[in-house]
Amino acid sequence: MEWKRESTARYAEILKSGLGRDYIKMFREAEGTLKYPYLVPGSRQYAACLWDWDSWLTDMAIRQIMRNLPEEKRDAARTQALPYERGCILNYLDHCDESGWIPFIIEGVPSGMKILDKPENIYRENMHKPCLAQHAALLVREDGGDAGWLLPQFEKLTRFLDNYYSHHRDAETGLYYWQTDLAIGVDNDPCTFFRPAGSSASIYLNCMMFRELQDAAYLAGRLGEEGIGRIFLERAEELKTAVQKYCWDERDGFFYSVDLNLRPVNPGAELHCGMPRHWPCLIQRIDVWSGFLAMWSGIATDDQAERVCSRYWEEDTFCAPYGIRTLSRLEKMYCVKASNNPSDWLGPVWGVSNYMTFAGMARYGKVREALDMAEKTVQLFGRDLEKTGVLHEYYEPETGEPVINPGFQNWNYLVLNMIEWKEGFDHVQK
Repeated sequence: MEWKRESTARYAEILKSGLGRDYIKMFREAEGTLKYPYLVPGSRQYAACLWDWDSWLTDMAIRQIMRNLPEEKRDAARTQALPYERGCILNYLDHCDESGWIPFIIEGVPSGMKILDKPENIYRENMHKPCLAQHAALLVREDGGDAGWLLPQFEKLTRFLDNYYSHHRDAETGLYYWQTDLAIGVDNDPCTFFRPAGSSASIYLNCMMFRELQDAAYLAGRLGEEGIGRIFLERAEELKTAVQKYCWDERDGFFYSVDLNLRPVNPGAELHCGMPRHWPCLIQRIDVWSGFLAMWSGIATDDQAERVCSRYWEEDTFCAPYGIRTLSRLEKMYCVKASNNPSDWLGPVWGVSNYMTFAGMARYGKVREALDMAEKTVQLFGRDLEKTGVLHEYYEPETGEPVINPGFQNWNYLVLNMIEWKEGFDHVQK
């Protein structure tokens, strides 16, 4: 099978060549409160900060770049990159306190932004997203199972996950929730943005946590901590059951976030005593791209994956010429504009949402959908790199025009992983 359009194959070569040269620009040396070298998202705006899910996904792309290098250069590149890769994880664990609290962003030289200070009540604010074990597991798996470098800090990782379990999880549903709408990754997801504190059991958060618990169990096994590993696997299975029960919508064939903001049932009250509510949450039928993460995480059944994938092709909702809209075009909140604080996730195409949706499709063998997403993403980034010489943070879904932040590297480089999958698929077909 060949690329649908000649230009897509050409863009793939442009991307492999250009991005393979520029990834070194995301390396930063240890400085100030960052004791280890680390990775940054790229661009002037994100030049000297360590970000949680950004560093993990950036590193996933850097690993692909190194696999693409000529064999005689590969080992030297891996040796050069390893301190920066491991440093992302070690810097975060270095900032882990006795409670297991870890910040979502660390500045080497603090800028004085109060929003980045440790909160007075760490249990009422968001912390590092559940991707720290996933990042460590990525490196351990690709480095032959070597987890020894993590051993002195592994107890901190378990504290971090215990903090989530004890203080960021709704006991009645078993779902994890955001404390506030700050630092949720998908900045202005309307299921959380400007919603009451502690009310949003986000499908994004719960899918991330499912994978995090699985990878924490893997790391525990590599370090001889099988008992701890079993605990994490049990928690993962409990969470999968909860997502299936409360986040899957049989009517729409899609996974949604749920609302926990319900008044408590008072058994002694006369009002409504004849039939008080018996549901612990309400599903939020808002078409956000993160519903596709149930495939990326492996939570969806095969039948559910079939129905979720059918949503991808809806041109009025998610399906756009250059990828997946982060919010359905039919939602009242749909808006594509240049915005910082928050970045705009109300419809623009992002490299990370394209990639994670693609990865879920590939995981479930949805080849037609995965090929379509890969080709659209290659077209998007190839055109931008050829025209402007850089990539951008997010894009207009219909035209592919960049919206904001030239020079943004970060998870956009995951297009290289998509190219590798596509070319491998083509090779098998021939």
